[in-house]
Amino acid sequence: MIHIENMYFRYKRRPNLYEGLNLSLSGGNIYGLLGRNGSGKTTLLKIMMGLLFPKSGSCRILNYDSRDRTPAMLADMLFVPEEFYAPEMTIGRYVKLYAPFYPTFCHQQFNAYMKELELSENEHFNSFSLGQKKKAILAFALAANTRILLLDEPTNGLDIPSKAQFRRLLASVLTKERCIIISTHQVRDLEKLIDTVLVLDKGQIILNKNVVEEQTQIDLELLFNDAIGNSEAIREIIG
Repeated sequence: MIHIENMYFRYKRRPNLYEGLNLSLSGGNIYGLLGRNGSGKTTLLKIMMGLLFPKSGSCRILNYDSRDRTPAMLADMLFVPEEFYAPEMTIGRYVKLYAPFYPTFCHQQFNAYMKELELSENEHFNSFSLGQKKKAILAFALAANTRILLLDEPTNGLDIPSKAQFRRLLASVLTKERCIIISTHQVRDLEKLIDTVLVLDKGQIILNKNVVEEQTQIDLELLFNDAIGNSEAIREIIG
């Protein structure tokens, strides 16, 4: 569903952020994208979304070049950034305006998610706390039923009960046709959901590991620290 080949990217007047990055992601998985601050996790999601362009190499989403941002591609993927704009309108108005961009959007599911998250369509974004705004946006994102869902720090701003609600809802929407990527530092919030761990360091994916196949529960924080601590040796192995 997502294929990145020999991709290079840099910001102006900075060293390369990615150097020959290769990555293939398939449906039926919840990927956890981990990395140190500044490693390029959010940048990678933006490239997938076509909001940033690689210097060279390719990033193909659902067999589309992400740089083209074709309507067909954008209708089947959705990105929830860590910091987002909440328009000055009711939730119901927001859904009426934006749901038509997603042919697979399900109003029945959206209403169920809103009920689970203890929100109402009649409420106004301006009356919400940051956590409530995020819950409303996440409910919309899940109900859109896009085949690709990109989430950047989705649990930031959520209280403990809301995190549990979000985990429950996210687990319920995964299908074999859906690929979910979560960029996060809050590993403890999501480690029971993530089935494949991706560790990004110095322009490369140094770890791509399915943790569901393990016989015992893996501590993702320890796994991440071990991968980062041995990153030079891992890079030599993967070339």
